[in-house]
Amino acid sequence: MLKKKNGQQILDKKNKNKKNQKISKNGIFLYPDNFYKEDLSSTLHSKYSYKTAQELVNLNVNVSFAGRIMSRRIMGKASFAHIQDYEGQIQIYVTQNNISDSLYNDHFKSWNIGDIIGVKGILFKTKRGELTINCYEVLLLSKVLKSFPDKFHGLVNKEIRYRKRYLDLISNSRTRKTFLTRSKIISCIRDFMIKKNFLEVETPMMQNIPGGALAKPFITHHNSLNMKMYLRISPELYLKRLIVGGFEKIFEINKNFRNEGLSSYHNPEFTMMELYMAYSNYKDLMILIKELFCDVTNKIFGSPIIKCGCQELDFSKSFFSMTMIESILKYIPNINSNDLKSLPRLKKIAQKLDIKIEKKWGIGKIQFEIFEKIVPKNLIQPTFITEYPIEVSPLARSNDLNSSITDRFELYINGCEIGNGFSELSDPIEQKNRFLNQIQNKDIKKSSVNFFDKDYITALKYGLPPTAGLGIGIDRVVMLLTNHDNIKDVILFPTFKKDT
Repeated sequence: MLKKKNGQQILDKKNKNKKNQKISKNGIFLYPDNFYKEDLSSTLHSKYSYKTAQELVNLNVNVSFAGRIMSRRIMGKASFAHIQDYEGQIQIYVTQNNISDSLYNDHFKSWNIGDIIGVKGILFKTKRGELTINCYEVLLLSKVLKSFPDKFHGLVNKEIRYRKRYLDLISNSRTRKTFLTRSKIISCIRDFMIKKNFLEVETPMMQNIPGGALAKPFITHHNSLNMKMYLRISPELYLKRLIVGGFEKIFEINKNFRNEGLSSYHNPEFTMMELYMAYSNYKDLMILIKELFCDVTNKIFGSPIIKCGCQELDFSKSFFSMTMIESILKYIPNINSNDLKSLPRLKKIAQKLDIKIEKKWGIGKIQFEIFEKIVPKNLIQPTFITEYPIEVSPLARSNDLNSSITDRFELYINGCEIGNGFSELSDPIEQKNRFLNQIQNKDIKKSSVNFFDKDYITALKYGLPPTAGLGIGIDRVVMLLTNHDNIKDVILFPTFKKDT
């Protein structure tokens, strides 16, 4: 069976190649570059779909359009086809009388689904009222050599969709719409930041010392310098160096890399926006991020209200806010505040929740792990969780009234963490001690990476003004606003195991 299948594939390929050679010998170039597309399907539909058939006749609209053949109906001396560009489809009408007998019969009728063609013609409406191009010129621009997925059902196999995104984009209109919307979301975020007088900057992707987050880095090697380097896990420490240098409002939208597992919310390579505001605190960031969501949703969807699954989210309303401890008490039954202050009781609660506790974990770390296990999935409406333990916030400023917690928040929407912000720790002595404690708490046998950034401590000694910093996961924002539940659906080329 295998030999027969492979033999049939080889035969089909040979027949297809012979067919292509025949087309080329008959004077039709398979891959010309002399056609200029002047119109988009979306523009044509928005301008002329509401026109009557007679109005279109009077207007005599000439168009130049190009795209893939997605369907066709050959009817003797006349044919209809649907041509798709990146914004949609439009119907074309090709007749033997309008082009030529040889072009129509010997060439056009033999072109395949997926072939890219260019057409010139005049807009009209069919009896059924469909906007159509009556072609007086057709040109084959690129010949398809492989069969396309089912034109009626699109490409449904998820793994193929992710691995061969080009086929997914051709076959599935929702995928194209998702990535068009993603581009608009990033543009709107950038415009919002610039209007708020933030300066866009760029910081290194390759770093001598990875820092700014608790994550395992990707390691590479610089040949000329003969040294290890790391793909950044966060731009934070470099951005704060710029605040020390005198910039007061800065942001960066770029890639981060974390050598960790994959899930519906995690990809090793992901897009983040980080911003820093001097002479501000974390409460100012909570106001800013709400304004950002209102602005983006209004500009893209015309309303601050969006649908997310079966939920309706309204970003014009006040966001909920509660401390981490309050959220644990609210969403985990049979726990009281005294339980959360006792290390033995906390360990028992964690064990019941199947949380593996490490020896060096303190009360704050276990509280955080309990929170992470249960609470987020309950936070559907936009919710700020505040007062994170100092043990899990090595770069955040301690709270003035309670030194065991920090002036930090995380924003949760639809059960997912969207942003993390805090008032920055500006005391170089305390920051140095926290870095050293962080290193001591690591299992040195498992990791040879030293996260102690001496130059960052030196920068702090020159004075970091009171500053607030925020990181927003762009991929997760796109997931939320395009109503997807898997991060792979909003990253054009997600990370996968090698295809064998």
